[in-house]
Amino acid sequence: MPVISLDAALPSQQLSVTPPRDGLALRGRIQIPGDKSISHRALMLGAVAEGETVIQGLLLGEDPRSTARCFQALGAEISELNAEKVIVKGIGLGNLQEPGDILDAGNSGTTLRLMLGLLAAQPGCFFSLTGDQSLRSRPMSRVIAPLEKMGAQIWGRRQNSLAPLAVQGQVLKPIHYISPIASAQVKSCVLLAGLNIPGETQVTEPALSRDHSERMLKAFGADLTVDPETRSVCLRGPARLRGQAVTVPGDISSAAFWLVAAAILPGSDLLIENVGVNPTRTGVLEALAAMGADITQENQREVAGEPVADLRVKAGPLNGVTLGGDLIPRLIDEIPILAVAAAYAQGTTRIEDAAELRVKESDRLAVMARELSALGAQVTELPDGLDITGGTPLRGGAVDSYTDHRIAMSLAIAALGAQGQTVLSQAEAASISYPDFFATLARLCGDEG
Repeated sequence: MPVISLDAALPSQQLSVTPPRDGLALRGRIQIPGDKSISHRALMLGAVAEGETVIQGLLLGEDPRSTARCFQALGAEISELNAEKVIVKGIGLGNLQEPGDILDAGNSGTTLRLMLGLLAAQPGCFFSLTGDQSLRSRPMSRVIAPLEKMGAQIWGRRQNSLAPLAVQGQVLKPIHYISPIASAQVKSCVLLAGLNIPGETQVTEPALSRDHSERMLKAFGADLTVDPETRSVCLRGPARLRGQAVTVPGDISSAAFWLVAAAILPGSDLLIENVGVNPTRTGVLEALAAMGADITQENQREVAGEPVADLRVKAGPLNGVTLGGDLIPRLIDEIPILAVAAAYAQGTTRIEDAAELRVKESDRLAVMARELSALGAQVTELPDGLDITGGTPLRGGAVDSYTDHRIAMSLAIAALGAQGQTVLSQAEAASISYPDFFATLARLCGDEG
């Protein structure tokens, strides 16, 4: 009987996971998809740069496809998306075209929030933006508030908080925005607006968020400085961006699922190749190290301005820890899979300062508490996190992704060490960020072909 069985004939795909009674070990080497954050930014900056941008290793998930479709509608030429080479012929800053239809960001919050910065600073053009049901329920006020301070005109539902949104492009003014939250999307949105504004646009955060925008803006020619001590970024506009060659490293958020899987399944020894290890994204490595995971970085190098390494992970006992504070912005996307690691660890893990997870693709705190409990884990939901007491063997059961890609993959990994069959509904959500996740899982479980 195969460990992994995916029923794609149903309207909502169901994944069945039935581990062998004597356990399952993951061995070998894998490559993961390109980094989602970097893929978005490469497409966007390539679209507003002058000349040609060539992207290798682009993530082929649904979210980057949404970004590509939006910027094609805004006038950029983007070749067919593939992992080998994507060519973007940019139209230059200030030259975005007013589309004849609504821009649809799909499920991608990054697409919608970052695009708002560019559109708000496009004088004389009117734009309408929407997304799927999940995205239309996610707050946009965090990026609209600083844009309005810059002079943007944006309308939306519920006091300009929810999509669909309408934007009337304006001549904006530079500001120094002191953000109440550490958010790469907020920071990037303001910086992208500043590209088309004379003067200094500055963003200061309470803690460091991921810095892919800063790195890529510099590579494309923007005049930008970063002060790590004050957690501030200053961009001097107007900028003139020029097309670049971009190599996208593997996404550490995708690697995190395999890191946890190999750590919790006895006998596992897995090498994950070509993973981006940008220090603003490696909180998951620090968290797993604190839990006692055996993870080493091999073949460390730099690719297109981003640090990269191969990650080797071996199975071993994990212990409960407390995760919170400034670490959370550097592992916010990995908290669902870290909750799975906590369920297999000895002792109690407390995750705090993570209220941000309530406004992701789903309420990830509530969903992970409910779905892990359905598998027999001891989980208490907190206002801003979770308490998870590990050590109790998980049992198979019926769980649901709630159309959230990270929930889908996290629950699939949780099921690998459970006793009996687990059936995951709406498994197709994984394709948002990792289209080949279940094929890779089947191969590692010996079920391919």
